[in-house]
Amino acid sequence: MTPNAASASSGPSRRSFLASTAVVTAAVAGGMPLLAACGGSDSGSRGGTTSGKDAKKLLPAYVASNVVTPDIPAKNGSAMGFTRELAIADLKTSVAKKLGKGGKVTIMSPFWGSPPKGDNPYYTAMNSLIGVDVVWQNQDGNTYDQKLGAVLASSDIPDVVVVPSWNMGGKIPSAITGKFADLGPYLSGDRAKEYPNLAAIPTDAWQRSIFGGRLRGLPQPGPYVTGIVPLYRKDLFDKAGYDVPKSADEFTALCKEITSPKSKRWACGDMKWTAFNIFGVMSGSEKPLGWNLVDGKMTYRIETPEYLEALEWTRKLFAAGYVHPDFKLGKSQATDPSPKFAAGEFLIWNNNIVNWYGQQAAQATQNPSFKIWGMDLFGHDGGNPTLWAEQPAGIFAFVSKKASESVIRDVLAVANVTAAPYGTKEWMLTNYGVEGTHYTMKNGVPVKNDKGNNEVVNAYVMVASPAATIAHPDFPDIAKASVEWQQRMGAFTKKSSFWGLTISEPSRFTNLSNDMEQMEDDVVRGHKSISDMQQWISDWKSKGGDKLRDWYKKLLDDNGSAAS
Repeated sequence: MTPNAASASSGPSRRSFLASTAVVTAAVAGGMPLLAACGGSDSGSRGGTTSGKDAKKLLPAYVASNVVTPDIPAKNGSAMGFTRELAIADLKTSVAKKLGKGGKVTIMSPFWGSPPKGDNPYYTAMNSLIGVDVVWQNQDGNTYDQKLGAVLASSDIPDVVVVPSWNMGGKIPSAITGKFADLGPYLSGDRAKEYPNLAAIPTDAWQRSIFGGRLRGLPQPGPYVTGIVPLYRKDLFDKAGYDVPKSADEFTALCKEITSPKSKRWACGDMKWTAFNIFGVMSGSEKPLGWNLVDGKMTYRIETPEYLEALEWTRKLFAAGYVHPDFKLGKSQATDPSPKFAAGEFLIWNNNIVNWYGQQAAQATQNPSFKIWGMDLFGHDGGNPTLWAEQPAGIFAFVSKKASESVIRDVLAVANVTAAPYGTKEWMLTNYGVEGTHYTMKNGVPVKNDKGNNEVVNAYVMVASPAATIAHPDFPDIAKASVEWQQRMGAFTKKSSFWGLTISEPSRFTNLSNDMEQMEDDVVRGHKSISDMQQWISDWKSKGGDKLRDWYKKLLDDNGSAAS
């Protein structure tokens, strides 16, 4: 499976999270679609954050890139969009001079698949362009948290370590503040202008890169609109005359109409994540987004009535037999449902927005009539939805505290190239490698060959990325529709009290919510009841939830909110 493969579980896998929340970088045919704050105090046991005036002094000056003009400008927290074809001769230059000084930089990063040899043509070409000898220490992305913990506990740390937000549990946040360098002396304020592509990264992403009161992370920015789209088989909807639902009841009625087990057709997959959206449940994909000040009280998402209503609605879909049987197995036995979606065994798939393009592109040749589309989210009662913003960055590269100034500047030279915008020579090399060696141009679309698919993956794109972008010149209608979907949903998106912050919770609360997602999945599949979930919530409160609430309330009182 690639980093963008979706699982049959209720929500996006860690690898599909990489594809969306991290960066919605351009995804085009033949290539692997890669979609593309504050930290604790230096005491990881106490935790904390930095915001307000203190944070503003640390942030790089924002200078928007004018190298390439998007076909669809970003709006309401969306990505920007490109629909036009690419031409090698028209690619712009965003790095006017080679900033690297020829030094050696080691980078440890998660990798899904078999890493290529270190002297491959892609790595060689990138290092030559940057002027830095980057040596990759690729680690298995599926077990990266284990390797990460071991490396950070040792004294032998690579020059750069990539840390996804989903690996920031336990003692990792305190290790980040203790082991990694302050990049403020090189990037804060006008200093960032020396690295124009880094200066063009949105300020919100830099805000989230503050850990332990210092600017430590190089971010992969993303749109803050939810990345979970109810994708549906528009071709089969049109053929059968189905209307797209606009309320929870209409959705349920449509499921009943579609489902016919005798004909081997079911309505949908596990819709839990869409249920959270249409019932207005606060995002819980990353801490601390599940917390918000509601009517003067600090409230966690699981304490709201909407949370139980969303679980109950999803449970009823399972109980009525509307959900494809494969989704009833749960994560431990999950299989890739893509072939059955393509075969029309189920028509609605709660999925990551990257798979809107991915599924369409995969079927383009063998099934020309295949067409999927994104269903607008609705309020459960038929009104407008209440949606909650995702974090503006989700993967970070950190530089070792032991790194010399020359190494740090070489790392920034790497990041300034990898953060080049779509439509530039630097972006093309970073994402597709060398023309003729790794890809060829077909009708304005770069198409990777086998060598490209083996070598141009999971490497330089992990260091830093440009502002969120969706670009599909081979499917311009999907590029346009994806961005416009984000813009429409962004109009209904709110920012919670701790949006944009990376917060280190006190270590005593580390394992408090470990079983929550498993309980959710057990409830919607009928293995547990709503009352079991209510008891779990009660236990959560008594085991530390109430104390954690007090801690978050004091944190907000002391620091204020980064959301605006």
